[in-house]
Amino acid sequence: MISKRIIPCLDVNKGRVVKGVSFLNLKDAGDPVELAAFYDREGADEIVFLDITASHEKRKTVVELASRTAEKVFIPYTIGGGINTVDDIRDVLKNGADKVSINTAAVISPELIRKASDIFGSQCIVIAIDAKAKAGSWEVYTHGGRIPAGIDAIKWAKKAEKLGAGEVLLTSMDRDGTKDGYDLALTKAVVDSVNIPVIASGGAGNLEHLRDVFIIANADAALVASIFHYGHYMIKEAKEYLISQGIDIRPILQSTD
Repeated sequence: MISKRIIPCLDVNKGRVVKGVSFLNLKDAGDPVELAAFYDREGADEIVFLDITASHEKRKTVVELASRTAEKVFIPYTIGGGINTVDDIRDVLKNGADKVSINTAAVISPELIRKASDIFGSQCIVIAIDAKAKAGSWEVYTHGGRIPAGIDAIKWAKKAEKLGAGEVLLTSMDRDGTKDGYDLALTKAVVDSVNIPVIASGGAGNLEHLRDVFIIANADAALVASIFHYGHYMIKEAKEYLISQGIDIRPILQSTD
């Protein structure tokens, strides 16, 4: 059995970590590299950086972020937002990131997934799916959650896997920032539909929510933002709780600093 992962998510807007509700009303939460380094020391399994306005504003991901992070963070990290081409992916990976997360560009041009996975390996390609409930199903949104794509989220996850994606980063837009818990139905539906790891995102408000997304929805990893950024819980506290609930979670490795 592969151990479950706890992954802090750093939403980046104009060089700062921010957090909002349903992708809106953003509040500052700190410097992305310093915060990532802190989570590395605290025992996070991975880090995800998402430039949440890059696609909407037609900006490319700042490659500097990958390079700066490589100097201070020693766990795997993913960078997404505004990645549109194979060259964009190459630049981010070359500067230190372990994976890239693609949403808008993959929806517009699905062949990007195949090309990227062929060149860099599927393990480097994470498909980010921002989904919102619609009439008994879930619809994919692009451009930082601003534009409905008219695509069913479950079908899109299956297609992305067939094209070569190595992982799905699944965000419930309805739950994002609410602290009401993950969308277990959405997460389980995607988990049951694909054979690649699924990272659940959107809604973590307490440690029970983490437990539920692992046990009920069988997610492979839980993306967490607000409850860590604002000090409601520590990563060690979360991992100790999950272990007490019988969940196979990766142990906290002692820092070499």
